[in-house]
Amino acid sequence: MDSRKNGDGLLERTLRRFRRAWRGTNYGSPQTHFSLELSAGDIKQLRRQIDACLEARGGEVSARARAAHLGEAYLELNLQGRQRFLEVLAQDYGVDQEKLEASIAHYQNATDAKAQRAAESALRASLMAPRIRLLSLFNALDDGIKFLVDLRAELRHFARSDPELTTLDDELSAKLASWFDIGFLELQQITWDSPATLLEKLIEYEAVHAIDSWENLKKRLDSDRRLYAFFHPNMPDEPLIFVEVALVNGLADNVQHLLDGEAPTLEAEAADTAIFYSISNCQPGLAGISFGNTLIKRVARDLARDLPQLKNFATLSPLPGFRKWLDGQTNETLDPLIGTSDGIRLREQAGATDTVDALRTLLAKGDWPRDGATAKALEATIMPLATHYLINERGRAGAKDRVAHFHLSNGARIECINWLADTSERGLKTGAGLMINYRYVLKYVEENHEAYCSNGKITATSAVRKLLRG
Repeated sequence: MDSRKNGDGLLERTLRRFRRAWRGTNYGSPQTHFSLELSAGDIKQLRRQIDACLEARGGEVSARARAAHLGEAYLELNLQGRQRFLEVLAQDYGVDQEKLEASIAHYQNATDAKAQRAAESALRASLMAPRIRLLSLFNALDDGIKFLVDLRAELRHFARSDPELTTLDDELSAKLASWFDIGFLELQQITWDSPATLLEKLIEYEAVHAIDSWENLKKRLDSDRRLYAFFHPNMPDEPLIFVEVALVNGLADNVQHLLDGEAPTLEAEAADTAIFYSISNCQPGLAGISFGNTLIKRVARDLARDLPQLKNFATLSPLPGFRKWLDGQTNETLDPLIGTSDGIRLREQAGATDTVDALRTLLAKGDWPRDGATAKALEATIMPLATHYLINERGRAGAKDRVAHFHLSNGARIECINWLADTSERGLKTGAGLMINYRYVLKYVEENHEAYCSNGKITATSAVRKLLRG
Protein backbone atom coordinates (compact mmCIF):
# COMPACT_ATOMS: atom_id res chain seq x y z
CA MET A 1 0.00 0.00 0.00
CA ASP A 2 1.87 3.04 -1.24
CA SER A 3 0.19 6.15 -2.62
CA ARG A 4 3.53 7.21 -4.12
CA LYS A 5 3.17 4.31 -6.56
CA ASN A 6 -0.60 4.16 -6.84
CA GLY A 7 -2.62 7.36 -6.59
CA ASP A 8 -5.75 5.33 -5.92
CA GLY A 9 -4.15 3.36 -3.08
CA LEU A 10 -5.73 2.90 0.33
CA LEU A 11 -3.56 5.60 1.91
CA GLU A 12 -4.56 8.24 -0.59
CA ARG A 13 -8.23 7.34 -0.24
CA THR A 14 -7.90 7.58 3.53
CA LEU A 15 -6.36 11.03 3.26
CA ARG A 16 -9.24 12.18 1.08
CA ARG A 17 -11.62 10.89 3.74
CA PHE A 18 -9.95 13.10 6.35
CA ARG A 19 -10.39 16.14 4.14
CA ARG A 20 -14.12 15.46 3.94
CA ALA A 21 -14.40 14.72 7.67
CA TRP A 22 -12.70 17.94 8.73
CA ARG A 23 -14.45 20.25 6.30
CA GLY A 24 -17.88 21.62 7.07
CA THR A 25 -17.61 20.67 10.75
CA ASN A 26 -17.16 22.79 13.83
CA TYR A 27 -13.45 22.77 13.01
CA GLY A 28 -14.17 25.15 10.14
CA SER A 29 -11.87 25.65 7.18
CA PRO A 30 -8.16 26.46 7.24
CA GLN A 31 -7.48 30.18 7.20
CA THR A 32 -4.33 29.75 5.13
CA HIS A 33 -3.69 27.71 2.01
CA PHE A 34 -0.08 26.83 1.33
CA SER A 35 1.55 26.12 -2.01
CA LEU A 36 1.67 22.41 -2.79
CA GLU A 37 5.42 22.18 -2.22
CA LEU A 38 5.38 24.42 0.94
CA SER A 39 7.64 27.29 -0.09
CA ALA A 40 9.99 29.17 2.25
CA GLY A 41 7.36 31.87 2.79
CA ASP A 42 4.74 29.24 3.56
CA ILE A 43 7.03 27.69 6.16
CA LYS A 44 7.12 30.96 8.11
CA GLN A 45 3.31 31.04 8.14
CA LEU A 46 3.21 27.33 9.08
CA ARG A 47 5.39 28.02 12.13
CA ARG A 48 3.02 30.80 13.21
CA GLN A 49 0.05 28.44 12.95
CA ILE A 50 1.84 25.71 14.89
CA ASP A 51 2.82 28.21 17.60
CA ALA A 52 -0.79 29.42 17.88
CA CYS A 53 -2.00 25.84 18.15
CA LEU A 54 0.49 24.98 20.89
CA GLU A 55 -0.28 28.13 22.86
CA ALA A 56 -3.88 26.82 23.21
CA ARG A 57 -5.41 30.28 23.31
CA GLY A 58 -9.13 29.94 23.87
CA GLY A 59 -8.89 26.47 25.44
CA GLU A 60 -8.81 22.90 24.18
CA VAL A 61 -11.65 23.28 21.66
CA SER A 62 -9.84 26.10 19.92
CA ALA A 63 -6.57 24.13 20.03
CA ARG A 64 -8.25 21.13 18.37
CA ALA A 65 -9.74 23.40 15.70
CA ARG A 66 -6.28 24.79 14.94
CA ALA A 67 -4.89 21.23 14.88
CA ALA A 68 -7.60 20.27 12.36
CA HIS A 69 -6.58 23.24 10.19
CA LEU A 70 -2.96 22.08 10.33
CA GLY A 71 -3.97 18.52 9.55
CA GLU A 72 -6.01 19.58 6.55
CA ALA A 73 -3.17 21.84 5.39
CA TYR A 74 -0.84 18.83 5.54
CA LEU A 75 -3.25 16.76 3.46
CA GLU A 76 -3.42 19.44 0.77
CA LEU A 77 0.36 19.36 0.19
CA ASN A 78 2.18 17.21 -2.34
CA LEU A 79 4.84 14.75 -1.20
CA GLN A 80 7.60 17.38 -1.19
CA GLY A 81 5.42 19.72 0.85
CA ARG A 82 4.54 16.99 3.34
CA GLN A 83 8.19 16.16 3.83
CA ARG A 84 8.96 19.83 4.48
CA PHE A 85 6.05 20.05 6.91
CA LEU A 86 7.48 17.12 8.90
CA GLU A 87 10.98 18.61 8.72
CA VAL A 88 9.65 21.77 10.38
CA LEU A 89 8.28 19.66 13.25
CA ALA A 90 11.55 17.74 13.50
CA GLN A 91 13.87 20.77 13.41
CA ASP A 92 11.92 23.48 15.25
CA TYR A 93 9.68 21.73 17.78
CA GLY A 94 11.95 19.32 19.57
CA VAL A 95 13.18 19.47 23.16
CA ASP A 96 14.39 22.95 24.19
CA GLN A 97 17.98 22.21 25.16
CA GLU A 98 18.42 25.36 27.29
CA LYS A 99 15.30 24.59 29.33
CA LEU A 100 16.39 20.98 29.68
CA GLU A 101 19.83 21.93 30.96
CA ALA A 102 18.29 24.40 33.40
CA SER A 103 15.87 21.71 34.65
CA ILE A 104 18.73 19.26 35.12
CA ALA A 105 20.70 21.82 37.14
CA HIS A 106 17.60 22.65 39.20
CA TYR A 107 17.03 18.95 39.91
CA GLN A 108 20.66 18.39 40.90
CA ASN A 109 20.56 21.35 43.27
CA ALA A 110 17.29 20.40 44.98
CA THR A 111 17.97 19.98 48.70
CA ASP A 112 14.80 18.51 50.20
CA ALA A 113 12.12 16.00 49.20
CA LYS A 114 9.53 18.63 48.25
CA ALA A 115 12.00 20.52 46.07
CA GLN A 116 13.15 17.28 44.48
CA ARG A 117 9.59 16.30 43.56
CA ALA A 118 8.95 19.70 42.01
CA ALA A 119 12.28 19.62 40.15
CA GLU A 120 11.56 16.09 38.91
CA SER A 121 8.18 17.18 37.57
CA ALA A 122 9.78 20.16 35.82
CA LEU A 123 12.47 17.90 34.35
CA ARG A 124 9.88 15.53 32.92
CA ALA A 125 8.05 18.47 31.36
CA SER A 126 11.25 19.81 29.79
CA LEU A 127 11.87 16.41 28.19
CA MET A 128 8.54 16.58 26.36
CA ALA A 129 9.02 18.03 22.88
CA PRO A 130 6.31 20.55 21.90
CA ARG A 131 5.52 18.49 18.80
CA ILE A 132 4.29 15.68 21.09
CA ARG A 133 1.49 18.00 22.21
CA LEU A 134 0.58 18.61 18.58
CA LEU A 135 0.48 14.87 17.88
CA SER A 136 -1.84 14.42 20.86
CA LEU A 137 -4.12 17.15 19.49
CA PHE A 138 -4.27 15.35 16.16
CA ASN A 139 -5.21 12.17 18.00
CA ALA A 140 -8.18 13.95 19.60
CA LEU A 141 -9.74 14.76 16.19
CA ASP A 142 -12.35 12.67 14.41
CA ASP A 143 -10.38 9.87 12.69
CA GLY A 144 -7.28 11.48 14.15
CA ILE A 145 -5.61 8.25 15.17
CA LYS A 146 -5.88 6.86 11.65
CA PHE A 147 -4.50 10.16 10.35
CA LEU A 148 -1.44 9.71 12.58
CA VAL A 149 -1.00 6.07 11.56
CA ASP A 150 -0.92 7.04 7.89
CA LEU A 151 1.21 10.12 8.57
CA ARG A 152 3.79 7.82 10.16
CA ALA A 153 3.73 5.59 7.08
CA GLU A 154 4.84 8.62 5.05
CA LEU A 155 7.24 9.74 7.78
CA ARG A 156 9.04 6.37 7.69
CA HIS A 157 9.37 6.71 3.91
CA PHE A 158 10.83 10.21 4.17
CA ALA A 159 13.18 9.22 7.03
CA ARG A 160 15.03 6.78 4.74
CA SER A 161 16.60 9.74 2.96
CA ASP A 162 16.40 12.32 5.76
CA PRO A 163 17.96 11.15 9.06
CA GLU A 164 16.73 14.30 10.83
CA LEU A 165 13.24 12.77 10.77
CA THR A 166 14.32 9.68 12.70
CA THR A 167 13.76 11.18 16.14
CA LEU A 168 10.30 12.39 15.17
CA ASP A 169 9.52 8.89 13.90
CA ASP A 170 10.72 7.38 17.20
CA GLU A 171 8.52 9.77 19.17
CA LEU A 172 5.43 9.11 17.06
CA SER A 173 6.08 5.37 17.21
CA ALA A 174 6.21 5.53 21.01
CA LYS A 175 2.92 7.44 21.15
CA LEU A 176 1.24 4.98 18.79
CA ALA A 177 2.54 2.04 20.82
CA SER A 178 0.81 3.43 23.91
CA TRP A 179 -2.40 4.25 22.03
CA PHE A 180 -2.42 0.78 20.46
CA ASP A 181 -1.64 -1.14 23.62
CA ILE A 182 -2.85 -4.71 23.20
CA GLY A 183 -5.31 -4.23 26.08
CA PHE A 184 -7.26 -1.71 23.97
CA LEU A 185 -7.65 -3.96 20.93
CA GLU A 186 -10.70 -5.99 20.02
CA LEU A 187 -10.53 -9.44 18.42
CA GLN A 188 -13.21 -10.08 15.81
CA GLN A 189 -13.99 -13.01 13.55
CA ILE A 190 -14.62 -11.88 9.98
CA THR A 191 -17.12 -13.85 7.92
CA TRP A 192 -18.68 -13.64 4.48
CA ASP A 193 -21.51 -11.66 6.13
CA SER A 194 -19.13 -8.90 7.27
CA PRO A 195 -19.47 -5.50 5.53
CA ALA A 196 -18.34 -5.52 1.90
CA THR A 197 -16.06 -2.53 2.52
CA LEU A 198 -14.18 -4.55 5.13
CA LEU A 199 -13.94 -7.61 2.89
CA GLU A 200 -12.55 -5.42 0.12
CA LYS A 201 -9.81 -4.24 2.47
CA LEU A 202 -8.84 -7.83 3.27
CA ILE A 203 -8.24 -8.44 -0.42
CA GLU A 204 -5.97 -5.38 -0.61
CA TYR A 205 -4.18 -6.01 2.68
CA GLU A 206 -3.40 -9.73 2.18
CA ALA A 207 0.39 -9.78 2.08
CA VAL A 208 1.29 -13.49 2.02
CA HIS A 209 -1.02 -15.37 -0.34
CA ALA A 210 -2.80 -12.99 -2.69
CA ILE A 211 -6.60 -13.12 -2.86
CA ASP A 212 -7.29 -12.83 -6.57
CA SER A 213 -11.09 -12.75 -6.62
CA TRP A 214 -14.21 -12.47 -4.50
CA GLU A 215 -14.77 -16.20 -5.07
CA ASN A 216 -11.30 -16.87 -3.69
CA LEU A 217 -12.09 -14.75 -0.63
CA LYS A 218 -15.39 -16.61 -0.12
CA LYS A 219 -13.50 -19.91 -0.10
CA ARG A 220 -11.19 -18.56 2.60
CA LEU A 221 -14.25 -17.76 4.72
CA ASP A 222 -15.93 -21.13 4.24
CA SER A 223 -17.04 -23.42 7.07
CA ASP A 224 -13.60 -25.04 7.33
CA ARG A 225 -11.82 -21.69 7.41
CA ARG A 226 -11.58 -18.92 9.99
CA LEU A 227 -10.32 -15.34 9.71
CA TYR A 228 -9.70 -13.18 12.77
CA ALA A 229 -8.54 -9.56 13.03
CA PHE A 230 -7.57 -7.05 15.68
CA PHE A 231 -9.33 -3.66 15.64
CA HIS A 232 -8.82 -0.46 17.62
CA PRO A 233 -11.99 1.15 19.05
CA ASN A 234 -11.14 4.42 17.29
CA MET A 235 -10.53 2.64 13.97
CA PRO A 236 -13.51 0.25 13.88
CA ASP A 237 -13.49 -0.12 10.08
CA GLU A 238 -9.73 -0.68 9.73
CA PRO A 239 -8.16 -4.05 10.62
CA LEU A 240 -4.71 -3.74 12.19
CA ILE A 241 -3.64 -7.32 11.51
CA PHE A 242 -5.46 -10.48 10.51
CA VAL A 243 -4.75 -14.19 10.50
CA GLU A 244 -6.24 -16.85 8.24
CA VAL A 245 -6.85 -20.34 9.62
CA ALA A 246 -7.61 -23.63 7.89
CA LEU A 247 -9.36 -26.42 9.79
CA VAL A 248 -7.90 -29.70 8.54
CA ASN A 249 -6.91 -33.20 9.58
CA GLY A 250 -3.21 -33.56 10.30
CA LEU A 251 -0.49 -31.00 9.63
CA ALA A 252 -0.90 -29.34 6.23
CA ASP A 253 2.31 -29.69 4.22
CA ASN A 254 1.53 -27.92 0.93
CA VAL A 255 0.14 -24.41 0.57
CA GLN A 256 -1.10 -24.91 -3.00
CA HIS A 257 -3.28 -27.79 -1.78
CA LEU A 258 -4.42 -25.71 1.17
CA LEU A 259 -5.50 -22.83 -1.09
CA ASP A 260 -7.04 -25.02 -3.79
CA GLY A 261 -10.46 -23.53 -4.50
CA GLU A 262 -11.70 -26.88 -5.84
CA ALA A 263 -10.79 -28.85 -2.73
CA PRO A 264 -13.75 -30.35 -0.83
CA THR A 265 -14.93 -28.50 2.25
CA LEU A 266 -14.40 -30.22 5.59
CA GLU A 267 -16.92 -29.90 8.40
CA ALA A 268 -15.29 -27.87 11.16
CA GLU A 269 -16.30 -30.40 13.81
CA ALA A 270 -14.44 -33.14 11.90
CA ALA A 271 -11.09 -31.31 11.91
CA ASP A 272 -8.36 -32.09 14.43
CA THR A 273 -5.88 -29.35 13.45
CA ALA A 274 -5.96 -25.58 13.05
CA ILE A 275 -3.37 -24.34 10.54
CA PHE A 276 -2.43 -20.64 10.67
CA TYR A 277 -1.33 -20.11 7.09
CA SER A 278 -1.30 -16.34 6.57
CA ILE A 279 -0.73 -13.34 8.82
CA SER A 280 -0.97 -9.85 7.30
CA ASN A 281 -0.16 -6.52 8.95
CA CYS A 282 -2.55 -3.95 7.50
CA GLN A 283 -1.16 -0.59 8.65
CA PRO A 284 2.37 0.36 7.49
CA GLY A 285 2.31 3.24 9.96
CA LEU A 286 2.27 0.73 12.84
CA ALA A 287 5.48 -1.00 11.74
CA GLY A 288 7.51 -2.04 14.76
CA ILE A 289 4.45 -2.35 17.00
CA SER A 290 3.81 -6.07 17.41
CA PHE A 291 0.33 -7.57 17.47
CA GLY A 292 0.94 -10.94 15.82
CA ASN A 293 2.20 -12.83 18.87
CA THR A 294 -0.89 -11.99 20.91
CA LEU A 295 -3.19 -12.53 17.93
CA ILE A 296 -2.12 -16.14 17.38
CA LYS A 297 -2.39 -17.05 21.06
CA ARG A 298 -5.81 -15.40 21.41
CA VAL A 299 -7.14 -17.13 18.30
CA ALA A 300 -5.76 -20.51 19.42
CA ARG A 301 -7.50 -20.16 22.78
CA ASP A 302 -10.79 -19.16 21.14
CA LEU A 303 -10.62 -22.06 18.69
CA ALA A 304 -9.82 -24.51 21.51
CA ARG A 305 -12.89 -23.26 23.36
CA ASP A 306 -15.24 -23.32 20.36
CA LEU A 307 -13.92 -26.54 18.77
CA PRO A 308 -12.69 -28.66 21.68
CA GLN A 309 -11.84 -31.62 19.40
CA LEU A 310 -8.90 -29.67 17.93
CA LYS A 311 -5.64 -31.25 19.06
CA ASN A 312 -3.04 -29.34 17.05
CA PHE A 313 -2.43 -25.64 16.49
CA ALA A 314 0.29 -25.03 13.95
CA THR A 315 1.37 -22.80 11.09
CA LEU A 316 2.32 -23.44 7.50
CA SER A 317 4.93 -20.73 7.22
CA PRO A 318 7.40 -19.57 4.56
CA LEU A 319 11.17 -19.55 4.96
CA PRO A 320 11.75 -16.16 3.33
CA GLY A 321 15.42 -15.67 4.13
CA PHE A 322 16.72 -19.11 3.19
CA ARG A 323 17.66 -18.60 -0.46
CA LYS A 324 19.38 -15.30 0.30
CA TRP A 325 21.44 -17.01 2.99
CA LEU A 326 22.15 -20.00 0.74
CA ASP A 327 23.28 -17.80 -2.14
CA GLY A 328 25.80 -16.12 0.14
CA GLN A 329 27.57 -19.33 1.23
CA THR A 330 30.82 -20.86 0.01
CA ASN A 331 31.92 -24.45 -0.59
CA GLU A 332 33.86 -24.29 2.68
CA THR A 333 30.69 -23.51 4.68
CA LEU A 334 28.29 -25.79 2.78
CA ASP A 335 30.27 -29.01 2.30
CA PRO A 336 30.52 -29.88 6.03
CA LEU A 337 26.73 -29.45 6.35
CA ILE A 338 25.79 -32.07 3.75
CA GLY A 339 26.59 -35.77 3.53
CA THR A 340 29.48 -36.85 1.31
CA SER A 341 27.37 -39.15 -0.87
CA ASP A 342 24.60 -36.57 -1.18
CA GLY A 343 27.13 -33.95 -2.24
CA ILE A 344 28.53 -36.24 -4.91
CA ARG A 345 25.04 -36.99 -6.26
CA LEU A 346 24.22 -33.27 -6.33
CA ARG A 347 27.36 -32.38 -8.29
CA GLU A 348 26.86 -35.24 -10.73
CA GLN A 349 23.26 -34.21 -11.36
CA ALA A 350 24.38 -30.65 -12.12
CA GLY A 351 27.53 -31.59 -14.04
CA ALA A 352 29.45 -29.30 -11.68
CA THR A 353 32.73 -29.69 -9.82
CA ASP A 354 31.70 -27.97 -6.57
CA THR A 355 28.63 -27.62 -4.36
CA VAL A 356 28.02 -23.91 -4.89
CA ASP A 357 28.00 -24.24 -8.68
CA ALA A 358 25.80 -27.33 -8.47
CA LEU A 359 23.18 -25.61 -6.33
CA ARG A 360 23.23 -22.49 -8.47
CA THR A 361 22.84 -24.51 -11.67
CA LEU A 362 20.00 -26.73 -10.48
CA LEU A 363 18.01 -24.04 -8.65
CA ALA A 364 18.21 -21.80 -11.73
CA LYS A 365 16.20 -24.34 -13.73
CA GLY A 366 12.63 -23.04 -13.66
CA ASP A 367 11.07 -26.51 -13.83
CA TRP A 368 13.32 -28.27 -11.35
CA PRO A 369 10.47 -29.27 -8.97
CA ARG A 370 8.98 -31.34 -11.83
CA ASP A 371 12.26 -33.04 -12.70
CA GLY A 372 12.32 -36.09 -10.42
CA ALA A 373 16.08 -36.69 -10.46
CA THR A 374 16.93 -33.03 -9.91
CA ALA A 375 14.34 -32.62 -7.15
CA LYS A 376 15.63 -35.74 -5.38
CA ALA A 377 19.25 -34.57 -5.50
CA LEU A 378 18.29 -31.13 -4.22
CA GLU A 379 16.08 -32.52 -1.46
CA ALA A 380 18.91 -34.61 -0.02
CA THR A 381 21.13 -31.54 0.12
CA ILE A 382 18.76 -28.66 0.87
CA MET A 383 16.84 -30.26 3.74
CA PRO A 384 19.91 -30.48 6.04
CA LEU A 385 21.04 -27.02 4.93
CA ALA A 386 17.62 -25.54 5.76
CA THR A 387 17.64 -27.28 9.13
CA HIS A 388 21.05 -25.81 9.91
CA TYR A 389 19.82 -22.38 8.79
CA LEU A 390 16.77 -22.60 11.07
CA ILE A 391 18.49 -23.96 14.18
CA ASN A 392 22.09 -22.79 14.09
CA GLU A 393 22.24 -19.56 12.11
CA ARG A 394 21.56 -16.53 14.31
CA GLY A 395 20.73 -12.88 13.77
CA ARG A 396 20.90 -10.00 16.22
CA ALA A 397 17.70 -10.96 18.07
CA GLY A 398 17.67 -14.74 17.70
CA ALA A 399 17.00 -17.03 14.75
CA LYS A 400 18.30 -15.55 11.51
CA ASP A 401 15.05 -16.11 9.63
CA ARG A 402 12.52 -13.41 10.61
CA VAL A 403 9.48 -15.70 10.39
CA ALA A 404 11.24 -18.33 12.49
CA HIS A 405 12.16 -15.68 15.05
CA PHE A 406 8.57 -14.49 15.21
CA HIS A 407 7.09 -17.92 15.93
CA LEU A 408 9.90 -19.11 18.21
CA SER A 409 9.64 -15.95 20.30
CA ASN A 410 5.90 -16.66 20.59
CA GLY A 411 6.64 -20.05 22.14
CA ALA A 412 6.16 -22.34 19.14
CA ARG A 413 8.45 -25.23 18.25
CA ILE A 414 9.75 -26.29 14.84
CA GLU A 415 7.57 -29.30 14.12
CA CYS A 416 8.31 -30.18 10.50
CA ILE A 417 10.19 -28.93 7.42
CA ASN A 418 8.12 -29.59 4.31
CA TRP A 419 9.76 -30.23 0.94
CA LEU A 420 8.16 -28.63 -2.16
CA ALA A 421 5.45 -27.13 0.03
CA ASP A 422 5.29 -23.89 -1.98
CA THR A 423 6.18 -24.21 -5.65
CA SER A 424 5.02 -20.72 -6.57
CA GLU A 425 7.58 -18.42 -8.15
CA ARG A 426 7.90 -16.52 -4.90
CA GLY A 427 8.17 -19.69 -2.81
CA LEU A 428 10.97 -21.08 -4.96
CA LYS A 429 12.83 -17.77 -5.17
CA THR A 430 12.85 -17.03 -1.43
CA GLY A 431 12.61 -20.41 0.30
CA ALA A 432 13.57 -23.05 -2.31
CA GLY A 433 10.00 -24.31 -2.08
CA LEU A 434 10.24 -25.13 1.64
CA MET A 435 7.62 -24.32 4.26
CA ILE A 436 7.71 -24.90 7.99
CA ASN A 437 5.13 -26.16 10.47
CA TYR A 438 5.62 -24.24 13.71
CA ARG A 439 3.45 -25.94 16.32
CA TYR A 440 1.88 -24.15 19.28
CA VAL A 441 1.47 -26.70 22.08
CA LEU A 442 -0.55 -24.48 24.38
CA LYS A 443 0.72 -25.92 27.67
CA TYR A 444 4.35 -25.41 26.59
CA VAL A 445 4.07 -22.04 24.87
CA GLU A 446 5.23 -19.95 27.83
CA GLU A 447 8.06 -22.36 28.67
CA ASN A 448 9.33 -22.31 25.08
CA HIS A 449 9.00 -18.52 24.94
CA GLU A 450 11.10 -18.09 28.09
CA ALA A 451 13.77 -20.54 26.91
CA TYR A 452 14.12 -18.83 23.55
CA CYS A 453 14.00 -15.22 24.75
CA SER A 454 16.22 -15.78 27.79
CA ASN A 455 18.74 -18.33 26.53
CA GLY A 456 18.27 -18.45 22.76
CA LYS A 457 17.13 -22.08 22.95
CA ILE A 458 15.32 -23.21 19.80
CA THR A 459 12.80 -25.96 20.40
CA ALA A 460 12.50 -28.44 17.54
CA THR A 461 11.27 -32.01 17.22
CA SER A 462 13.73 -34.89 17.09
CA ALA A 463 12.60 -35.60 13.52
CA VAL A 464 13.74 -32.10 12.49
CA ARG A 465 17.05 -32.32 14.33
CA LYS A 466 17.82 -35.66 12.67
CA LEU A 467 18.03 -33.81 9.37
CA LEU A 468 21.23 -32.09 10.54
CA ARG A 469 24.49 -33.45 9.11
CA GLY A 470 27.90 -33.27 10.62
